[in-house]
Amino acid sequence: MLARATTFAIDGLEPRRVWVEVDVRPGLPSFAVVGLADAAVRESRERVRAALLNSGFEFPLRRIVANLAPAHLRKVGPGFDLALALALLAASGQVSAGALDRVAVAGELSLSGELRSVRGILAVAEGARRAGLEQLIVARERAAEAALVEGLRVAGVRSLREAAAILAGAEAPPVPAAVSATAAPSELPDLADVRGQHGPLLALQVAAAGGHNLFFQGAPGTGKTMLARRLPSILPPLEPREALEATRIHSIAGLHGGRGLIRARPFRAPHHTISAAGLVGGGSPPSPGEVTLAHHGVLFLDELPEFPRASLEALRQPLEDGTVAIVRAQRSAVFPARFMLVAASNPCPCGFAGAGGDRCRCSESELARYGRRLSGPLLDRLDLLVPVARPSAAELAAAPTTTSAAALTRVLAARERQRRRLRDARATCNGQLDARGVQRHVALTEAARRALERGYARTGLSARGHHRVLRVAQTLADLDGREHVAVEDVMRALSYRQDAVEAAEVAA
Repeated sequence: MLARATTFAIDGLEPRRVWVEVDVRPGLPSFAVVGLADAAVRESRERVRAALLNSGFEFPLRRIVANLAPAHLRKVGPGFDLALALALLAASGQVSAGALDRVAVAGELSLSGELRSVRGILAVAEGARRAGLEQLIVARERAAEAALVEGLRVAGVRSLREAAAILAGAEAPPVPAAVSATAAPSELPDLADVRGQHGPLLALQVAAAGGHNLFFQGAPGTGKTMLARRLPSILPPLEPREALEATRIHSIAGLHGGRGLIRARPFRAPHHTISAAGLVGGGSPPSPGEVTLAHHGVLFLDELPEFPRASLEALRQPLEDGTVAIVRAQRSAVFPARFMLVAASNPCPCGFAGAGGDRCRCSESELARYGRRLSGPLLDRLDLLVPVARPSAAELAAAPTTTSAAALTRVLAARERQRRRLRDARATCNGQLDARGVQRHVALTEAARRALERGYARTGLSARGHHRVLRVAQTLADLDGREHVAVEDVMRALSYRQDAVEAAEVAA
């Protein structure tokens, strides 16, 4: 007898429908799984056999062939266990084969028949809805995650026997309430902890308001990392579409845990020993890297010159395009990578160049080697280069300059102005505007235009740098509640880029 169950494989970040076909017929007892399955899928034969017997079902001592179609799609992981078990029960007449027609299933089985969760259930639920299926059966702890997809009935079960009972007509248990997947704003580090640093604090708000890349440079202990780690507290919450996309990515990566939608923007801070594949994605099959996990959020690279040169150069295309294309011999995948890059660096190997006095002991050759670790093309993609100086004793004892709540109010107001202005554009903030978007949506006063022309001629900006100055200047105007970019906006934006031009010249 032949029966079929529906499940989904995760191909990169996309769910691909898989038909699990099981044929049971007379012959020498055997159990074969075909269809380009990896070791974890082939090992499911033993898990399914033990789960059926320990759940009180009969395991047919016949010739069993299970085919996972389409055969050209690689099947990875234990998430096909439940589909194999239910299709085998249907093929042996222990459950109705017709009950599987409009149902998708996903989950790993223990030897006792308990159903365990697997990665990517949100993507599976989206695939089931797009395929026109009516119900999805998953592990109980993943039911709330699957229920985030509207238009799909979700049944969260604890065992194979419960799944079989639902197919027989039993009522599915209610879906558990979703638990917040992110910390509340009050739990995030606050800008009130920062003393002094008026310039870096303003730059941080500009970056948050416009989605701009930011680079802090200063001596050790001046507050670069402290500032960067407080950026999430002033970022606007994710839009519903962004939240669903970020949650799906983190679910596939195994970082979600079956909770509700991710509302706060992701903040990723990998160690400087990370490889290029770990940073932008890679492997076989291709898997997403840190830039994709930071999609719609922040990628923080502390001690930027200490990262491998190959890893840093791999960031150039994602910073420009917002996507990562991973191509291997027989596989390719395109991952989203629309993130804010925030980086921090010391000015020299010892960290004290330019800090005053004679504390820096680095030679000229050491300074030159250190500067060459960051290429000009990478620095040219950074919008704000901000020096972070050592605060004075009076500043350390003074009251905080601002709080995250006050800064967030300004950022949200600026984002709302951008949302209204860019409603017919593909960008959601100034930092995502392309050349055509800059020309169409950035309005300068005549005096500001002349100031930009003079600055462009004097500083040697690249064409890319010219557009980035315009985007930052528009964000400064948005923070001040003005529709048109003024001279002071252009001059401040140019001051942020001037350091970038000088650094690029040194690196070249």
